[in-house]
Amino acid sequence: MDRLDALRLFTRIVELGSFSRAAGELDIPRATATYAIKELEARLGARLLERTTRQVRTTLDGRAYYERCVHLLAELEDAESALGTATSNPRGTLRLDLHGTHATSIVLPRINDFRNRYPHIDLVVSSGDRLVDLVREGIDCVIRAGTPKDSSLVARRLAVMPEIICASPDYLARFGTPMHPDELANHQSVGFFASSRDIAYPFELIVDGRAREYSLSSWISVNDAGSYLVAALQGCGLVQLPRYAVEQSLHDGRLVEVLSDWVSPGLPVSVMYPYHRQLSPRVRVFIDWVTELYAERFSAVTG
Repeated sequence: MDRLDALRLFTRIVELGSFSRAAGELDIPRATATYAIKELEARLGARLLERTTRQVRTTLDGRAYYERCVHLLAELEDAESALGTATSNPRGTLRLDLHGTHATSIVLPRINDFRNRYPHIDLVVSSGDRLVDLVREGIDCVIRAGTPKDSSLVARRLAVMPEIICASPDYLARFGTPMHPDELANHQSVGFFASSRDIAYPFELIVDGRAREYSLSSWISVNDAGSYLVAALQGCGLVQLPRYAVEQSLHDGRLVEVLSDWVSPGLPVSVMYPYHRQLSPRVRVFIDWVTELYAERFSAVTG
C-alpha cells in the first residue's frame, strides 16, 4: 500500500472507529489494513491508535496527525478538482442521505437528469428521518428540513417550503373546524418529535405580524414523515407540513386545509456537508444541480 492510500485508510479508521469497517469500505482485507497502520506507525516512530476489543481511538499524536491528514487529502482533492476534466466530467461514488419525502417526491423523480449530466458519478442513497454522522458513516452530503443546528456542517439553503395545517374530513366532522388559531387549543394534533433529541415540534403561524407557536395535545406521536401523514389521513389529529407533501391528498379530498387565512413562517430545507472537508467535484456538481432543482420547485431563496 502506498503512502497516500495509507493516509486515506488511517483517516477512515479514525472516522469510523473500526479497522474492519474502514477495510470493508475501502475493499481491502482487514489484515492488510492492520499491517498498513503498523507500517505507518513504525515509519513515524509514534503510536497513532489505541486499540481495544470494543473500539479504536486516537492517541494525542494520532489526533494531531489525523488533522494534518484531513487537510492534506482535502488539498490534494482540491488540486485535482482544479483540472478542467475533473471539474467538467467528475467521477466516483457520491454518498447521499436524503430526508424520506425529499428523496421520493423531489430528488429521485428527477435523478435521471443528474445521471445524464454526469454519467460517471455513481450514487449511494440512504433515506429516512434520523440524524446521521456524516463523517463516521462516510456520507458526502445530506438534505434536511428545519434550521441547521450542527456547527460542524456547512449548510446551503435550498428553499423555504410553504406549510399548511390540515386534517381528514373524518377528524373535522368529529371535532369541528378551527376558525382562528386560538381555537387550536381545543383540538388534537398528530405529534411529531425528533427521537435523537426528544424534541416535540409545535405548530407555527404568523398572527398579527408575529410568529406564534401552538402546542396541541396528542394521543399519538411519531418521528417519521410518512407515518405523520398516514396518521393524519386516519383522522388522528391536525398536522402541519409542507404543502407539496399533501397536494395529492388535498386534491382527492382525503385532507382539508384549515386556517388558510394565516400563513406559516415556512420550513427551510438545506443541503449540508462536513465543515472540515473541501468540496470534491462530484459533491460540488450535485449541490449545484439540487439547488437548481429546489429553486425550480419552490422558487429561489437567499441565505
